[in-house]
Amino acid sequence: MPKINNLRDVYIEQLKDLYSAESQLIKALPKMAKAATSTDLAQGFEDHLEQTKGHAERLEEIFEALDEKPTGKKCKAMEGLIKEGAEAIEEDASDEARDAMLIAAAQRVEHYEIAAYGTVKTYAKLLGEDDALELLEETLQEEVETDEKLTEAAESINVEAEEAEEEPTASSKR
Repeated sequence: MPKINNLRDVYIEQLKDLYSAESQLIKALPKMAKAATSTDLAQGFEDHLEQTKGHAERLEEIFEALDEKPTGKKCKAMEGLIKEGAEAIEEDASDEARDAMLIAAAQRVEHYEIAAYGTVKTYAKLLGEDDALELLEETLQEEVETDEKLTEAAESINVEAEEAEEEPTASSKR
């Protein structure tokens, strides 16, 4: 692995991390959409899948301008966040509770992406990468909008989960 000497090197490493994150998310979102019971939530995941493909394409455009390859780094944070989402899918849960867990997992992903895109956007600005800055800002705004949509979905889905018929759990059967 080459030594990271300056902000440009950090910028490229962070962009590679984001590209890995987006690539992993492209594989995970169809599973989340399939697991969602709420048709609005499932459609939201499908919509975000298309948007995420666009995010990866923007990153590829930035890498091309930098004459760099987008591969070579695995985003372990996204790997962990996706594993948590997969656990939610596998839980023995009511439909409403599973949808609430899927929203929670998706919002953790969005918050990670918001932080990561905000960071690389700052690097792009400092490095005078104006074209990349514009692309990163566009993606950052889409991530914020997706998080807001998830919050709106949670407002109704969480109420449905709260009102779902309670079944005794192992701890309450004593």
